[in-house]
Amino acid sequence: MKFNFQKEAPLIAIVFAPFIYLAYLWNKLPDTVPLHWNIEGEIDDYGDKSELILIPILLPLLIYIIFTIVPMIDPKGKINKMGNKYFTLKMAMTIFMSVLAMIIIYSVKNETLYNPNYIVLLMGVLFVILGNYFKTLRANYFIGIKTPWTLENETVWKETHKLAGKIWFIGGFIVILSSLLLNQKTNFSIFIAITIIISLVPVIYSFFKYKSLVKS
Repeated sequence: MKFNFQKEAPLIAIVFAPFIYLAYLWNKLPDTVPLHWNIEGEIDDYGDKSELILIPILLPLLIYIIFTIVPMIDPKGKINKMGNKYFTLKMAMTIFMSVLAMIIIYSVKNETLYNPNYIVLLMGVLFVILGNYFKTLRANYFIGIKTPWTLENETVWKETHKLAGKIWFIGGFIVILSSLLLNQKTNFSIFIAITIIISLVPVIYSFFKYKSLVKS
């Protein structure tokens, strides 16, 4: 997959939006800024404002670079066969990380995490997005539920990602609802539980699916 600058230009602009926003706020920020909030949304750690540059680097920029490089180094070229579906996923992930980075920078500037539930809500949206794309993923070594059993068998890969797509979508929807309706502690507990469930169930399912196919 060759790099198409004209196609990638809007994504590059999205990647650099948090950098521009941070540069705009830079002189307005004190030398020491809040860097971490607890579950109650209270500041529990401060640091030098120079550390803020890591936010746009580790979120939109790193994600964009990974999604750009992966198709080029995929040994079997399976990701390239996804075509526009892969680019749409790349765009969704880049936008998500860019928005998240700007929310964090905004919270640092105002020294308050207006509503921690909004961060969890964004994660719910991410789960829904990924859930929609799992069933379109072809077997590869970089993206998806990569267990020894999904990589060993094409049918296990397809069935595992079909299941993962459903539970990630449902899990994301539950996280979104809890973020809108419940208090911070309850919402965070639900988020952790959902994250564990949607992460472990596809892995366990892939093992038993592979074993059932081997026996048959």
